[in-house]
Amino acid sequence: MLVEPAHSLKGEVNIPGDKSISHRSVMFGALADGLTEVTHFLQGADCLSTISCFRKLGIEIENTPERILIHGRGLHGLRPYDSMLDVGNSGTTIRLISGILAGQTFPSALNGDSSIQKRPMKRIITPLREMGADIFGLNGNDCAPLKINGSPLHAVDYQSPVASAQVKSCVLLAGLYADGPTSVTEPSLSRNHTELMLSSFGARLSSHDTTATIWPDPLLKGQKIEVPGDISSAAYFIAAGLLVPNSELLIRNVGINPTRDGILRAAMAMNADITKLNIHETSGEPVCDLLVKSSELTGTTISGDLIPALIDEIPVIAVMAAYAQGTTIIKDAAELKVKESNRIETIVTNLKAMGADVTAEDDGMVIHGGKQLHHALIHTCQDHRIAMSFAVAALCSQGGAEIADAECVDISYPNFYRDFKKLKCL
Repeated sequence: MLVEPAHSLKGEVNIPGDKSISHRSVMFGALADGLTEVTHFLQGADCLSTISCFRKLGIEIENTPERILIHGRGLHGLRPYDSMLDVGNSGTTIRLISGILAGQTFPSALNGDSSIQKRPMKRIITPLREMGADIFGLNGNDCAPLKINGSPLHAVDYQSPVASAQVKSCVLLAGLYADGPTSVTEPSLSRNHTELMLSSFGARLSSHDTTATIWPDPLLKGQKIEVPGDISSAAYFIAAGLLVPNSELLIRNVGINPTRDGILRAAMAMNADITKLNIHETSGEPVCDLLVKSSELTGTTISGDLIPALIDEIPVIAVMAAYAQGTTIIKDAAELKVKESNRIETIVTNLKAMGADVTAEDDGMVIHGGKQLHHALIHTCQDHRIAMSFAVAALCSQGGAEIADAECVDISYPNFYRDFKKLKCL
């Protein structure tokens, strides 16, 4: 995909549904009694992998352009699948479903693509084993493919070494099948969609500071869920609207959950002109429209407790930093190394190819902004967030950029390039 420079961006964009919430709507709907109806579901490859896995576990799921209908069978209604469940590229699918399968009465096996087979699963294997689960990597390396022999689970108070919604959610979902209340304490608060949505389905769950506690064996009831727009997908349009001169974009229906809105806080620290309009709630999640105008960005430091609230947006924040005046320091973000690619390495390599002054650190990077970026071939490493971030980088560069393996955006935003074209970006 060749992305050419843009002189101005104008218009509105409706971004696709939130990926995290879409995953959870299928999983929790499957474990509930009765019908769950989901609108504005993200039809990306990752979320379709979740649908596929639960269909194989005996759940009837109707996928239409208007809505997803999940015919739940209750907490103990899943059926064994006699082959390998394929999660594709989805880390959310494999980590969350492992918590559910650990408490079943039957064995399961999980695998995914080559990227999934490299991603660390010890972070869920350890707490699940503490609960009495029989889970292990079939290749002996604590990675997929995973084998899970369902077994009775015990309540734990797990102290997680990482702030990860996937780890937290895995343990809480296993806690549905435990013999008492199960708690997870994180070093800082990760996204809380699991806590919010499970509570709406009828689970007994409490949250205090960075600890979430769930009580076992609830009666979950099917719900109607309207998925808000994904702030991670909105981030590319936020960055584009800020960077391209003479631009004004209205980004509609964006979820602004405070455990996810780090991109907005980072952008405001960089002198961004962003206004929240029409603030309201959708299915218990705060939502608004964002009015974004061209801004003269300045460098900042992004670290500490802010990192979990913007970990997926760091690639596009790094692009913003390359065009900002001054130095931006990103640290405490070693988690970037175990995403779909080693994002520290991938970001730094591609920014340098475009002429940016950037240095990799063990847990982040230092970017000295203000240099004119130029045309380059962007190697995405099949990472959807790298592809979309460097499409934004191309907009203000000399000569644009060529995005290799550009179709990897289908993981989270199948219509990304189409929506950019509407704003005269391509």
